[in-house]
Amino acid sequence: MALRPSKGDGSAGLWDRGAGKADFNAKRKKKVAEIHQALNSDPIDLAALRRMAISEGGLLTDEIRCQVWPKLLNVNTSEPPPVSRKDLRDMSKDYQQVLLDVRRSLRRFPPGMPDEQREGLQEELIDIILLVLDRNPQLHYYQGYHDIVVTFLLVVGERLATSLVEKLSTHHLRDFMDPTMDNTKHILNYLMPIIDQVSPELHDFMQSAEVGTIFALSWLITWFGHVLMGFRHVVRLYDFFLACHPLMPIYFAAVIVLYREQEVLDCDCDMASVHHLLSQIPQDLPYETLISRAGDLFVQFPPSELAREAAAQQEAERTAASTFKDFELASTQQRPDMVLRQRFRGLLRPEARTKDVLTKPRTNRFVKLAVMGLTVALGAAALAVVKSALEWAPKFQLQLFP
Repeated sequence: MALRPSKGDGSAGLWDRGAGKADFNAKRKKKVAEIHQALNSDPIDLAALRRMAISEGGLLTDEIRCQVWPKLLNVNTSEPPPVSRKDLRDMSKDYQQVLLDVRRSLRRFPPGMPDEQREGLQEELIDIILLVLDRNPQLHYYQGYHDIVVTFLLVVGERLATSLVEKLSTHHLRDFMDPTMDNTKHILNYLMPIIDQVSPELHDFMQSAEVGTIFALSWLITWFGHVLMGFRHVVRLYDFFLACHPLMPIYFAAVIVLYREQEVLDCDCDMASVHHLLSQIPQDLPYETLISRAGDLFVQFPPSELAREAAAQQEAERTAASTFKDFELASTQQRPDMVLRQRFRGLLRPEARTKDVLTKPRTNRFVKLAVMGLTVALGAAALAVVKSALEWAPKFQLQLFP
C-alpha cells in the first residue's frame, strides 16, 4: 500500500484539456482496466505496461505502481526481502554521511506527516541504503542517492523498496555509483549534443557562456527527486524513466533547457547568469508535454547517434582543470543541488562542426518536431521507446519478450 494519500497520485490534470469530468473519468477507468489486463495476462504483457507508464498520466496511482514497478524492474515480489544485519550501522563506512543526508530530507516527506511517522520512515530509509550497499560492495554511495530511495520507500514501503532499489542501483543507477564520477560526467556530456540537434542557436549561446552541464547534475543523479517540490510530478517521472532506456533522464533534462530557451537567450552570455537561471528549475513545468517531447527526441536522436558528439564534448574540455574538478567538488556538497557558483575557465573553443547545414539548419527545430504519439498507448514513438528499453534490458527481461 502507498504511504501517501491516493489523491496525490500524479494524475491531476490528466486529459483535462477541455475535457469534461465524465470524459476524464471514462479515460482514466479505461486506462486502469488496460493496466490490470496487462498484469493479468499470461505471460504478463510487459510491453503494454511500459506503454502505460510512458503514456499520459503514467501509472495513475501508487497502488498501481506497487504492482507495476516491480514488473518494469523484473523483481519477483514473492521472494523474501533482503534481511539487514543488526550491526550494519556500526560496520558501514557510509553510515555517518547517509545519516546526515537523511536528516536533511524533511521536505521529501508529505506535509503534515506526524513527526513520529516521519522519523520511523527515515530510519527505514537509512536501513535500505546501508543494506543495498552492504550486499553490493561494488556500489559507492553518492549524495542524492537517498532522494531516489525515499521515493520508492514512500510509494511501495520498506520491504518492496529494498528489492526495487537494489535492482535499480545495479542497472539504471550503476554509472552514478562508481568510485569516480567519470561515467556520470560522460552521461551529462550527452546534454549539449541533444540541445544542438534541436536548437543550434541555444547550444552555441551556452557554449559561449561556458556554463557547462553542472547545473543538471542534481537533476540526473536524483531523477529530479531533489529539485521538484511536487511529489506527484516526481513519481510521474519515475513511471517514465523506469519504462525507458537508462539515458532517458538526460533527454528530459535537455527538453527542460529547450523549453526555457528564450529565457536563456535573454540572459547575459556569461557563466554566472546562465548557470543561475538554469539551476533554478521551475515548478510549473508542463510535465506531460515535456515527457512526450523527450520521447520524441530519443526516437529521432538515439544515444547511438549522439555518442560521437558526446565523446567530442568530453575531449573539448580540460577535464582535470575545470569540469572534472567541478564534479568532484559538487559531489562533496551536502545537498546535490548546491553546485559551484564559479568555475575554472578552462573550456576550449569548440571545433567547427562539419555537419551539412541542410541536414541541421541553424534554426530552432524543437517547435517543429511532430508530436509522434507518446500519449497514445499504441503510438509509434511509444512503441519505439518501449522497444529500446526492452533491447537494453538485461537478458532475463529479454527472455520474457523474445
